[in-house]
Amino acid sequence: MAEHTDSNASGRIVVLAGATSTAGLAVTRTLVAANARVIATGRSAERLQELADAGAQIELADATSLEEMTALASRIGPVDAVVPLVGGWRGGGGLAGQSDGDFVALLPALEAVRATSRAFDDALRTSDAGRFAIVSSTAVARPLAGGANYAAVKAASEAWTRAVAQGYAKAAREAGEPLRAASVVFRAKALDPETLATRIVALWDEDAAELNDRVFDLE
Repeated sequence: MAEHTDSNASGRIVVLAGATSTAGLAVTRTLVAANARVIATGRSAERLQELADAGAQIELADATSLEEMTALASRIGPVDAVVPLVGGWRGGGGLAGQSDGDFVALLPALEAVRATSRAFDDALRTSDAGRFAIVSSTAVARPLAGGANYAAVKAASEAWTRAVAQGYAKAAREAGEPLRAASVVFRAKALDPETLATRIVALWDEDAAELNDRVFDLE
């Protein structure tokens, strides 16, 4: 396990939804090393075990299910960050090759963004520094015919995440309170798990007002 270090993420409670991936493991290890508490979800108990070994509290739950995410939110109580990590790639074949089957296979990434943001909305707005973050793609800025399905799903996920940001700002403004929650997008061309992990740990290095509704390129 990585050596523990001082960080603004220390003591934060972070939900990694759909975390049974290389990226999920890297983010878990980095957060645990930063003294954050990680709650990792997945649909496979076997695949979750590696996350438990890395120091996460594991929860068998489907990140694309609003019902299951809402039940999880009720069960675990306060959280400071939620990061849906459901992903996948289907593409190629030009525009004619963009099959309905491939599109349906990509939709869980968007469904996870919708379900987690809705289920944990109250918890993140109640936190003194709530953070919601998604992983998107540079394909949104320059979509190609052979990746149209993928780019469309990522673009929809970004639009939803920006709507979450507007909701945080509106709630703070109407309550006459400073903005404490932020919703951000991380875009990658080819995702490097360690770079993502570093950026997620740094989410508490800036105030919510400086982060909210921003898109960051992962280099």
